[in-house]
Amino acid sequence: MDFRVSLDGRSALVTGASGGLGAFFAERLAAAGARVAVAARRRDACAELCARIEAAGGTALPVALDVCDEASAAAAVGEVVAAFGGLDILVNNAGVTGTTPLMDETAEAWDRILDTNLKGGFLVGREAARAMAKAGRGGRIVNVASILGLRIAGQVAAYAASKAALVQLTKSMALEWARHSIQANALCPGYVETDLNRDFFSSPAGEALIKRIPSRRLGTLDDLEGPLLFLCSDAARYVTGTTLVVDGGHLVSSL
Repeated sequence: MDFRVSLDGRSALVTGASGGLGAFFAERLAAAGARVAVAARRRDACAELCARIEAAGGTALPVALDVCDEASAAAAVGEVVAAFGGLDILVNNAGVTGTTPLMDETAEAWDRILDTNLKGGFLVGREAARAMAKAGRGGRIVNVASILGLRIAGQVAAYAASKAALVQLTKSMALEWARHSIQANALCPGYVETDLNRDFFSSPAGEALIKRIPSRRLGTLDDLEGPLLFLCSDAARYVTGTTLVVDGGHLVSSL
Protein backbone atom coordinates (compact mmCIF):
# COMPACT_ATOMS: atom_id res chain seq x y z
CA MET A 1 0.00 0.00 0.00
CA ASP A 2 1.08 3.62 -0.49
CA PHE A 3 1.13 5.15 2.98
CA ARG A 4 4.08 7.49 3.22
CA VAL A 5 5.62 7.98 6.65
CA SER A 6 9.20 8.91 7.40
CA LEU A 7 10.78 7.30 10.43
CA ASP A 8 14.28 8.40 9.46
CA GLY A 9 16.55 8.68 12.47
CA ARG A 10 14.22 6.63 14.69
CA SER A 11 15.10 3.33 16.31
CA ALA A 12 12.56 0.58 16.88
CA LEU A 13 12.32 -2.71 18.76
CA VAL A 14 9.87 -5.34 17.56
CA THR A 15 9.27 -8.38 19.78
CA GLY A 16 8.19 -11.77 18.47
CA ALA A 17 9.74 -10.76 15.16
CA SER A 18 11.13 -14.04 13.85
CA GLY A 19 8.04 -14.55 11.68
CA GLY A 20 4.40 -13.67 11.06
CA LEU A 21 3.12 -10.25 12.06
CA GLY A 22 6.34 -9.35 13.87
CA ALA A 23 8.52 -9.92 10.83
CA PHE A 24 6.11 -7.91 8.68
CA PHE A 25 6.08 -5.04 11.17
CA ALA A 26 9.88 -5.01 11.34
CA GLU A 27 10.19 -4.87 7.55
CA ARG A 28 7.62 -2.07 7.22
CA LEU A 29 9.28 0.03 9.94
CA ALA A 30 12.65 -0.44 8.26
CA ALA A 31 11.19 0.51 4.87
CA ALA A 32 9.93 3.73 6.48
CA GLY A 33 13.48 4.55 7.56
CA ALA A 34 13.72 3.25 11.11
CA ARG A 35 16.66 1.26 12.40
CA VAL A 36 15.01 -1.91 13.62
CA ALA A 37 15.97 -4.36 16.36
CA VAL A 38 14.43 -7.71 15.50
CA ALA A 39 13.83 -9.66 18.70
CA ALA A 40 12.99 -13.30 19.35
CA ARG A 41 14.00 -15.99 21.81
CA ARG A 42 16.87 -17.11 19.57
CA ARG A 43 19.08 -14.55 17.91
CA ASP A 44 19.74 -16.85 14.96
CA ALA A 45 15.99 -17.03 14.26
CA CYS A 46 16.15 -13.37 13.25
CA ALA A 47 19.17 -13.65 10.93
CA GLU A 48 17.22 -14.21 7.70
CA LEU A 49 14.88 -11.29 8.38
CA CYS A 50 17.77 -8.97 9.23
CA ALA A 51 19.49 -9.99 6.00
CA ARG A 52 16.35 -9.15 3.98
CA ILE A 53 16.03 -5.77 5.66
CA GLU A 54 19.66 -4.91 5.02
CA ALA A 55 19.50 -6.15 1.42
CA ALA A 56 16.65 -3.68 0.91
CA GLY A 57 18.83 -0.87 2.24
CA GLY A 58 17.66 -0.86 5.84
CA THR A 59 19.41 -1.28 9.18
CA ALA A 60 18.57 -4.27 11.36
CA LEU A 61 19.91 -5.75 14.59
CA PRO A 62 19.10 -9.30 15.76
CA VAL A 63 18.35 -9.39 19.49
CA ALA A 64 17.81 -12.38 21.77
CA LEU A 65 14.80 -11.75 24.00
CA ASP A 66 12.64 -13.85 26.29
CA VAL A 67 9.79 -11.44 27.02
CA CYS A 68 8.79 -13.43 30.11
CA ASP A 69 12.18 -12.91 31.75
CA GLU A 70 12.85 -9.61 33.51
CA ALA A 71 16.62 -9.72 33.08
CA SER A 72 16.29 -10.61 29.40
CA ALA A 73 13.94 -7.67 28.80
CA ALA A 74 16.35 -5.26 30.45
CA ALA A 75 19.32 -6.66 28.55
CA ALA A 76 17.55 -6.50 25.20
CA VAL A 77 16.50 -2.86 25.61
CA GLY A 78 20.00 -2.03 26.82
CA GLU A 79 21.49 -3.67 23.74
CA VAL A 80 19.23 -1.66 21.43
CA VAL A 81 20.04 1.61 23.17
CA ALA A 82 23.77 0.88 22.99
CA ALA A 83 23.63 -0.08 19.31
CA PHE A 84 21.30 2.67 18.06
CA GLY A 85 21.91 5.44 20.58
CA GLY A 86 18.40 5.27 21.95
CA LEU A 87 14.98 3.70 21.53
CA ASP A 88 12.07 5.59 19.98
CA ILE A 89 9.53 2.91 19.07
CA LEU A 90 8.50 -0.35 20.72
CA VAL A 91 6.15 -2.79 19.05
CA ASN A 92 5.10 -5.33 21.67
CA ASN A 93 4.10 -8.11 19.30
CA ALA A 94 5.25 -11.33 21.02
CA GLY A 95 2.30 -13.57 21.77
CA VAL A 96 1.05 -17.13 21.96
CA THR A 97 -2.39 -18.69 21.87
CA GLY A 98 -4.15 -21.96 22.51
CA THR A 99 -7.55 -23.47 21.76
CA THR A 100 -8.91 -25.37 24.75
CA PRO A 101 -12.33 -25.64 26.41
CA LEU A 102 -12.14 -23.63 29.63
CA MET A 103 -12.99 -26.63 31.82
CA ASP A 104 -9.99 -28.45 30.32
CA GLU A 105 -7.54 -25.54 30.59
CA THR A 106 -4.48 -26.33 32.68
CA ALA A 107 -2.78 -23.89 34.99
CA GLU A 108 0.45 -24.39 33.05
CA ALA A 109 -1.18 -23.50 29.72
CA TRP A 110 -2.94 -20.52 31.29
CA ASP A 111 0.33 -19.21 32.75
CA ARG A 112 2.19 -19.67 29.45
CA ILE A 113 -0.32 -17.51 27.58
CA LEU A 114 -0.73 -14.84 30.26
CA ASP A 115 3.00 -14.63 30.91
CA THR A 116 3.86 -14.12 27.25
CA ASN A 117 0.99 -11.91 26.17
CA LEU A 118 0.55 -9.75 29.29
CA LYS A 119 3.57 -10.02 31.57
CA GLY A 120 5.86 -9.86 28.54
CA GLY A 121 4.18 -6.69 27.35
CA PHE A 122 4.60 -5.17 30.79
CA LEU A 123 8.25 -6.14 31.23
CA VAL A 124 9.46 -5.00 27.81
CA GLY A 125 7.20 -1.95 27.91
CA ARG A 126 8.54 -0.88 31.29
CA GLU A 127 12.16 -1.23 30.21
CA ALA A 128 11.50 0.64 26.97
CA ALA A 129 9.70 3.44 28.82
CA ARG A 130 12.57 3.77 31.28
CA ALA A 131 15.01 4.16 28.39
CA MET A 132 12.74 6.64 26.60
CA ALA A 133 12.21 8.72 29.75
CA LYS A 134 15.92 8.77 30.51
CA ALA A 135 16.74 9.99 27.00
CA GLY A 136 14.13 12.73 27.34
CA ARG A 137 12.86 12.58 23.77
CA GLY A 138 9.65 10.62 24.24
CA GLY A 139 8.61 7.59 22.25
CA ARG A 140 5.87 5.38 20.86
CA ILE A 141 4.67 2.07 22.25
CA VAL A 142 2.32 -0.09 20.20
CA ASN A 143 0.92 -3.11 22.00
CA VAL A 144 -0.46 -5.68 19.57
CA ALA A 145 -3.70 -6.90 21.11
CA SER A 146 -6.65 -8.47 19.25
CA ILE A 147 -10.36 -8.09 18.67
CA LEU A 148 -10.60 -11.03 21.08
CA GLY A 149 -9.55 -8.56 23.76
CA LEU A 150 -12.76 -6.67 23.03
CA ARG A 151 -15.16 -9.48 22.17
CA ILE A 152 -15.16 -13.18 23.00
CA ALA A 153 -15.10 -16.49 21.16
CA GLY A 154 -15.23 -20.04 22.41
CA GLN A 155 -12.26 -22.04 23.71
CA VAL A 156 -9.80 -19.11 23.79
CA ALA A 157 -10.41 -17.88 27.35
CA ALA A 158 -6.76 -17.45 28.30
CA TYR A 159 -5.88 -15.68 25.06
CA ALA A 160 -8.92 -13.38 25.23
CA ALA A 161 -8.26 -12.55 28.88
CA SER A 162 -4.61 -11.75 28.13
CA LYS A 163 -5.49 -9.44 25.26
CA ALA A 164 -8.25 -7.68 27.20
CA ALA A 165 -5.78 -7.09 30.01
CA LEU A 166 -3.19 -5.85 27.50
CA VAL A 167 -5.67 -3.23 26.30
CA GLN A 168 -6.10 -2.03 29.89
CA LEU A 169 -2.34 -2.12 30.45
CA THR A 170 -1.95 0.09 27.37
CA LYS A 171 -4.27 2.67 28.91
CA SER A 172 -2.27 2.61 32.15
CA MET A 173 0.94 3.12 30.21
CA ALA A 174 -0.64 6.05 28.36
CA LEU A 175 -1.85 7.68 31.57
CA GLU A 176 1.35 7.34 33.57
CA TRP A 177 3.90 7.94 30.83
CA ALA A 178 2.29 10.85 28.97
CA ARG A 179 4.33 13.26 31.10
CA HIS A 180 7.42 11.75 29.48
CA SER A 181 5.99 12.32 25.97
CA ILE A 182 5.51 8.58 25.56
CA GLN A 183 2.40 7.60 23.61
CA ALA A 184 1.04 4.09 24.16
CA ASN A 185 -1.69 2.61 21.98
CA ALA A 186 -3.14 -0.82 21.27
CA LEU A 187 -3.45 -2.22 17.75
CA CYS A 188 -6.25 -4.80 17.58
CA PRO A 189 -6.23 -6.86 14.39
CA GLY A 190 -9.14 -9.00 13.37
CA TYR A 191 -8.68 -12.22 11.44
CA VAL A 192 -5.67 -11.81 9.17
CA GLU A 193 -4.75 -14.40 6.55
CA THR A 194 -1.31 -15.95 7.03
CA ASP A 195 0.47 -19.10 5.91
CA LEU A 196 -0.49 -20.72 9.21
CA ASN A 197 -4.26 -20.27 8.88
CA ARG A 198 -4.80 -20.26 5.11
CA ASP A 199 -5.90 -23.91 5.00
CA PHE A 200 -8.45 -23.38 7.78
CA PHE A 201 -10.02 -20.38 6.06
CA SER A 202 -10.36 -22.45 2.88
CA SER A 203 -12.41 -25.03 4.79
CA PRO A 204 -16.22 -24.84 5.20
CA ALA A 205 -15.82 -23.68 8.82
CA GLY A 206 -13.37 -20.98 7.80
CA GLU A 207 -15.55 -19.81 4.93
CA ALA A 208 -18.52 -19.58 7.29
CA LEU A 209 -16.49 -17.39 9.63
CA ILE A 210 -15.51 -15.07 6.78
CA LYS A 211 -19.19 -14.61 5.93
CA ARG A 212 -19.74 -13.15 9.42
CA ILE A 213 -17.25 -10.36 8.70
CA PRO A 214 -19.16 -7.37 7.26
CA SER A 215 -16.39 -6.77 4.69
CA ARG A 216 -16.76 -10.41 3.61
CA ARG A 217 -13.03 -10.98 3.52
CA LEU A 218 -10.07 -11.66 5.75
CA GLY A 219 -7.56 -8.99 6.54
CA THR A 220 -4.13 -9.04 4.95
CA LEU A 221 -0.79 -8.06 6.41
CA ASP A 222 -0.86 -4.98 4.19
CA ASP A 223 -4.06 -3.86 5.91
CA LEU A 224 -2.04 -3.44 9.12
CA GLU A 225 0.77 -1.38 7.60
CA GLY A 226 -0.96 2.00 7.60
CA PRO A 227 -2.35 1.71 11.14
CA LEU A 228 1.03 0.58 12.50
CA LEU A 229 3.00 3.34 10.78
CA PHE A 230 0.44 5.94 11.85
CA LEU A 231 0.77 4.98 15.52
CA CYS A 232 4.57 5.02 15.27
CA SER A 233 4.77 8.37 13.48
CA ASP A 234 4.52 12.04 14.40
CA ALA A 235 1.02 12.00 12.92
CA ALA A 236 -0.03 10.27 16.17
CA ARG A 237 1.83 12.63 18.52
CA TYR A 238 -1.43 13.54 20.31
CA VAL A 239 -2.91 10.04 20.20
CA THR A 240 -2.43 7.94 23.32
CA GLY A 241 -4.40 5.39 25.29
CA THR A 242 -6.52 4.46 22.30
CA THR A 243 -7.43 1.13 20.75
CA LEU A 244 -7.16 0.98 16.96
CA VAL A 245 -9.25 -1.87 15.59
CA VAL A 246 -8.44 -3.23 12.12
CA ASP A 247 -11.02 -5.93 11.47
CA GLY A 248 -13.19 -5.16 8.44
CA GLY A 249 -16.11 -4.38 10.75
CA HIS A 250 -16.06 -7.72 12.58
CA LEU A 251 -16.64 -6.15 16.01
CA VAL A 252 -19.75 -4.36 14.81
CA SER A 253 -21.29 -7.40 13.12
CA SER A 254 -24.76 -8.41 14.24
CA LEU A 255 -25.06 -10.73 17.21
